[in-house]
Amino acid sequence: MMPTDYSPAPNLLKDRVLLVTGAGQGLGWAAALALAGLGASVVLLGRSTSKLEQTYDDIIAAGGPQPAIFPMDLAAAFDADFEALAGAIGYQMGRLDGICHCAAQFTALQPQSSDSVADWLPLFRANAAAPAAINRACAPLLEKSGGSVVLVGETHGGAPAAYWGGFAVSKAALEAYFRIQADEWSDAPMRINLFVPGPAHTPQRAKTHPGEAKDALPSVETLARELAWLMGPDSAGVRGQRIEFLA
Repeated sequence: MMPTDYSPAPNLLKDRVLLVTGAGQGLGWAAALALAGLGASVVLLGRSTSKLEQTYDDIIAAGGPQPAIFPMDLAAAFDADFEALAGAIGYQMGRLDGICHCAAQFTALQPQSSDSVADWLPLFRANAAAPAAINRACAPLLEKSGGSVVLVGETHGGAPAAYWGGFAVSKAALEAYFRIQADEWSDAPMRINLFVPGPAHTPQRAKTHPGEAKDALPSVETLARELAWLMGPDSAGVRGQRIEFLA
């Protein structure tokens, strides 16, 4: 957990290249702006080019370094696509210092009797298989830089409940992957952590709790400060940790 009195140095992440998935909205958007605000050159990945372009514009308007845009549908991508992503980052940016996995696929709450394989597969691909594949493809770059990888989990991945179906199971799979990868990277130059935000004012939360008072929830900007700390050198000793955000 980030120290309560933590204040990052200006340009803490200057000259670093960081990949943010799900950068077109919600927590990914806030994380991209927070990282760029500390001087990082951010690679923006998401499904919607128009949303990524808006994030790009927001970073430039705030005075951040020029970001890069990489549109990709994680639920439809294969190994060759992830290898192409890593190759493009290495060629165009010259390095990669970390990955912030904010992308998540969610459809709707429904009973398992209504679920189908077609419902579950995109969830598993986007929420569990894609983060693992991105890390695998980018591992050589991360090893060179001693990079930081942060996976964004979800409370129902550790405490599943009725109607959360394939989403909860895919997030549980992400947690299992995290523990395996953390073990395999225990002595590696790069590190990996799992950040579980809890209830927050996000687009997904608006779908699952439409009548909730949004001003009572932590903002994505508040959560993004924690992610920026985990991505940067000030948390260098934190590895293999499951970190729950406590509002």
